[in-house]
This record gives sequence, C-alpha cells and structure tokens, in this order.
Amino acid sequence: MGSYATVVSQHPDTAVAVAEVIGQSLERIGSQPGLAILFASGAHAGEAPRIARAVRHGLSPTVLLGCTAGGTLANRQEIEEGPSIVLFTAQIDGTRPLRLDSPRLPDDLPTGSAVVLMGDPFSFDAATLAASVRPDLTVVGGLASASARPGGNHLVLNDATFTTGAVALVLPVGVDARAVVATGCRPVGDPMVVTDSEGNRILSLAGRPALERLARLISSADEADADRIRRGVHLGVVFDEHREEFGAGDFLIRSIVGTDKAAGALVVSDIVPIGTTVQFQIRDAEAASADLEDRLSDLSAGAALAFTCNGRGSHLFGLAGHDADHLVDRLDTTAVAGMSCAGEIGPIGSVHHMHGFTASVLLLDAVAEGT
Repeated sequence: MGSYATVVSQHPDTAVAVAEVIGQSLERIGSQPGLAILFASGAHAGEAPRIARAVRHGLSPTVLLGCTAGGTLANRQEIEEGPSIVLFTAQIDGTRPLRLDSPRLPDDLPTGSAVVLMGDPFSFDAATLAASVRPDLTVVGGLASASARPGGNHLVLNDATFTTGAVALVLPVGVDARAVVATGCRPVGDPMVVTDSEGNRILSLAGRPALERLARLISSADEADADRIRRGVHLGVVFDEHREEFGAGDFLIRSIVGTDKAAGALVVSDIVPIGTTVQFQIRDAEAASADLEDRLSDLSAGAALAFTCNGRGSHLFGLAGHDADHLVDRLDTTAVAGMSCAGEIGPIGSVHHMHGFTASVLLLDAVAEGT
C-alpha cells in the first residue's frame, strides 16, 4: 500500500497558505513524493502559477496535478466558501502526466490503468472523452468550477498552468484503484419512453407532449414533492434498458434547462434519442446519502480523491461536509481530498459518463471486505 496525506490551509494570504500546506506535507509524508495533487479555491485562482511553482520547489514531487474550484474537500471538511488550498501527496512511483487538448486519451495506456482527470468546462468536451474511454480503463475526475467565465479557471500540470483543455495523470496498475459513483437525486412518477425528440429537445414522452407529462406529475405529486419539482426538476436517463425496475442509482442525471411551450417540449442538457427510457428526478438528501452509503459498503481504502457536484454539500444536505464525512467514516481513512465540480466524470459498470449531482470518487489501495 502507498503512503498518503491530505493537508489544507484556509489562510487568505496565498503565500502563507501555500507555505502551510507544503510544511504540513513535509511533516506528514516527506519531500519528493511520487505524486502531488493540488486543489485551490477561487480566492487563490489567480495565483495558480505561483502556487504550482512553490509546491514544485518545496516538495519536488515527480508529478504535480492541480485545478481551481469553487469549493474543496480535505479530510472531513468541505470548504464551500472562502479561501482554501488542499494538497494531497502520495508515495507512488510510475505516475504518468497527460496534457489533453482534444477529448481523447492516448491509445497506449496499459490495461487496468486508472486516470485522474481535471478539465476546463468551457473548452474541454468531457462528455465526448467519457464516451470514448476503453472498458478496461477507469477514469474519474471533474470540471473546474472556480470561475463562471472562459479563461477564469486554471489547470496545473508539473511546471505549467493552463486555462483550456484538460490535465490528467495515469496511475500505475498496482495502486488498486476503484471508482465509486453516487447520485444525488430520487426518481418521481413513472418511467416513460421518449417518443419524439429533436436534438436536446424532448417533444413527447409516452405519446404525449413532454411538458404535459411534467404538468401531470406536479398535479399528482404530494405537496412536498410538488414543491421540489417546481424548484428544480431533472431528468434521469436509464443506462441499462434491460432492467425491469429502476431505482435511484440506475439513471444518468441530466438538467432540464428550459421549455418550449409552443411545442410542448422540454429542453435538456443532453441529447436524448427516441426510444430512450427516462424518468423525472428531484434532488433528495436522504436518497443521496443512502446511495453513497450503499456504494461504500464493505469497502476500505488508503485514500480517496473526490469530485463532487457543486450542487451537493450544504445546497443538498443542509450542511457542508456530508460526503467527506461519509468517505472518512466508511473507508477508514483521513486521506480524502477533492473539489466541487461543474460536472463529474466516472464509470457505471465499464461505461464512462459525464454526470451531474454525483459524487465521483477514486479509491486508492481499495479493499473489498472478504477479499
């Protein structure tokens, strides 16, 4: 098993904060770790090149990967507001850095490899990359969330920083990496087949206008669910059409971004072809918590890299730290590090997807109970 450490500083001064995480990392794991992963909040985003240089000089990691984010995770903490720098270090040899300008991984990655990926949401097509991942690979990561404008997010790879594309690293096969993807929504109403669609507009569901189906759902729901639907309803796309029944973890969650009243259509954040089975979804803290607990059951790990939706945390659970707490408690490790994302990447089975409202987590030195 590797040696892992996660440290954090919330000091508002960038120079002080980076000095603190470097000093803590030296105490915990020593100099020249094989791997260092950096997560910096928006308050430090403009100083990303300076932070990267300081970490490279102070720790001399073989590979440094980093990203700016709206919020960070460190051990049990989820820091949603204010300044934070999180530094994850590991004594792992043989890690390969990747710079991606196009949404495709190299063809020469060894069978069984695990990839950690961070991308810019405005210039990198993560959905296309996810769809192209070989089934023998595991890719987990997320899109930077520190800035809502193109060019405002920063990606770090060794001595270089970028504002476009993606950066990634390939872990050696011996790390025993395992992906966990947990959703944050609960299905409501009944599953329906898309019977007419154009691009990202769903025109009809089960033979009736899609907007009419949504209106009927609101009128038939109890008061609590109807209120949740009005405040924000999503669409779950079934990823395994062979199942007879569908539960909370059986859908890819897609946002409903608008309506076309004249056509009776719903506008969705993805293309949903005719013949696809879908079901309306609402954000639900209890279901999200249960799904994460179920995914982590009977597992332990030396460390966890977590990429969570920026719609989780206190927005979903009413308090920050829910996902981080569960990871620490269930996996029996404090080496948890990560960020809130503008979209998450992870596999369901052997098929990779771009997700929303999920916690996509890569476990390192993962062990399943009984093995």
